[in-house]
Amino acid sequence: MTRLDWLSQPARALHGSVRVPGDKSVSHRSMMLSALAEGRSHIRGFLEGEDTRATAAVLQKLGVRIETPSAGERVVDGVGLHGLRGTAEALDCGNAGTGMRLLAGLLAGQAFDSTLIGDESLSRRPMRRVTEPLAAMGARIDTQDGLPPLRVHGGQPLKGIRYTLPVASAQVKSALLLAGLYAQGETEVIEPHPTRDYTERMLAAFGWPIEFEPGRARLSGGHRLRATDVDVPADFSSAAFFLVAGSIVPGAELRLPAVGLNPRRTGLLQALRLMGADITVEHERESGGEPVGDLIVRHAQLHGVELPEALVPDMIDEFPALFIAATAAKGRTVVRGAAELRVKESDRIATMAAGMKAIGANIEETPDGAIIDGGALRGGEVDSHGDHRIAMSFAVAGLMAQGPIRIADCANVATSFPGFMELANGCGFELRTDG
Repeated sequence: MTRLDWLSQPARALHGSVRVPGDKSVSHRSMMLSALAEGRSHIRGFLEGEDTRATAAVLQKLGVRIETPSAGERVVDGVGLHGLRGTAEALDCGNAGTGMRLLAGLLAGQAFDSTLIGDESLSRRPMRRVTEPLAAMGARIDTQDGLPPLRVHGGQPLKGIRYTLPVASAQVKSALLLAGLYAQGETEVIEPHPTRDYTERMLAAFGWPIEFEPGRARLSGGHRLRATDVDVPADFSSAAFFLVAGSIVPGAELRLPAVGLNPRRTGLLQALRLMGADITVEHERESGGEPVGDLIVRHAQLHGVELPEALVPDMIDEFPALFIAATAAKGRTVVRGAAELRVKESDRIATMAAGMKAIGANIEETPDGAIIDGGALRGGEVDSHGDHRIAMSFAVAGLMAQGPIRIADCANVATSFPGFMELANGCGFELRTDG
């Protein structure tokens, strides 16, 4: 991937309506379940990001016909639960940890062997958390000392298990539920803290009998998925950058329409409100089993908080943006219980701490979080280490810094938020490519 650097500069008030791309988690899952369903499914609002396109490309290699009538739209001719066809080619997940982990569960029940590979960043991400419980179901998956590539052996009879996750993870839960579609008997997943229930909601929408409640999901194998149409809501994780930007820039007022408000996803919304943010929700409704609403954010003086650990699982992808909000707040913000951040696309605690110190923030890194004191930021240079969420978070930091912030290695933003720069500049950011 060609290296791309950004320059973010202080901006005046932000205004306008910002329609962020479709939800990445819903896009991945809608594509997979449409492929395994019987009949034709129509997906609208599909995220045109590199991660989700990689998942679609994998399924096409496995014999699924997928049409693209227009941007953000997919028509999928499902092949049924046992209709995928094996290929000797490696299946490239790109940078998509969600794609690789969920596909591991889906492919564990197939009759053919598969190899899942990823880019340099994904190849460093731990996979034992998903391969070990899948092995308990009877799957055979080889790794390189717990890292990708994953070599999934086909033809293994799977059995349902009752599994308690040692660490809350929607990806691991989803992988086990997808394997459970092919398993004999009942698969039950119990979580230490409730995580996003996208997979459970979508399985129900596709007609698979499933019981779920916060912290628990249970299904049996032997049923069928029926094609259905999916309207993908706008991605809350993408909206997060604009929620923080609108909160910290004086005079700002932004509207974010049709954002997914799954309660297992919106921890940042609660955290910002605890900090004094002025964020309201209008036109709440349901779309494809998912709650949706229009968010309106206005500038407000934030104050530091001790973040309740109960919110952590519901905002794990939003912490880089929260760290920036904490620098704009009066007083001290304390984050604990977020050790999961160390095994994302980068070690997000270490990467954010290093970048924030480079631009003058007062931050102390801890093993499972950080202590951040609010204060002025100067300009400077930071390295996103190819992590899309960190790059976008420092773009937000540039809005309130005393000078420009140069952000290195931003090309991976396209994995989750294509068109971020154009959308940001359209509402008042001062962001451009550098070099």
